[in-house]
Amino acid sequence: MDSRGRPAEGAPRPDTRGTRPLVVGVLGGIASGKSLVARLLAGPAGWVVAADALAHEVLDTPAVRERVRALFGPEAVTPDGCVDRAVLARAVFAPDRGPALRAALECWTHPLVRDRIIERLSAASAGGVPRVVLDVPLLLERDAEHGLVGRCDALVFVDTHADERERRARRERGWPEGEVARREAAQMPLDEKRRRAHHVIENNHSHADLERAALRVSERFMHP
Repeated sequence: MDSRGRPAEGAPRPDTRGTRPLVVGVLGGIASGKSLVARLLAGPAGWVVAADALAHEVLDTPAVRERVRALFGPEAVTPDGCVDRAVLARAVFAPDRGPALRAALECWTHPLVRDRIIERLSAASAGGVPRVVLDVPLLLERDAEHGLVGRCDALVFVDTHADERERRARRERGWPEGEVARREAAQMPLDEKRRRAHHVIENNHSHADLERAALRVSERFMHP
């Protein structure tokens, strides 16, 4: 459904979960507000499983940190022993060696992140958590590797205008103009992500509007 409660293309799956949590995957463009929407959808009783946070944990494990240092150079690790994600981002999105470096980094980190996501889904089931929201960039693009889409009872697309996402990325992340479009060029088109979603939440107005839209999705789908 969109922000006014209308169904998006695609139909929600029947509720066959039994006692396991309802699992929701959040889709959308860069800087669209997916993490905020994930927290709103999870609510106080649910969990958000954020791949970026898990990737931080993985990058700071000794084995991965040393592989990063060897491939990206000593400047990729700060004096206090943490991986400098800004250095990695500049390297993997560089036009020359970027694709090869990104592939190597993902080969090390993605399986570890995937395992941690699955561990949290299992813990949620064991703990009686009612909802788990997956905030996983490239959820659709990497599904052949992690199989998480098949675990989702619903996919929610966060629809935010391109110019607004550009402003947010420049203001909140310090990205140069055009960086959002450049990075998204390597991803699945947003129209396809929206088509694959069961629900659409618009995030172009106030925080209060976003909260109401998330609540409508929760009431209409997550509590059948």
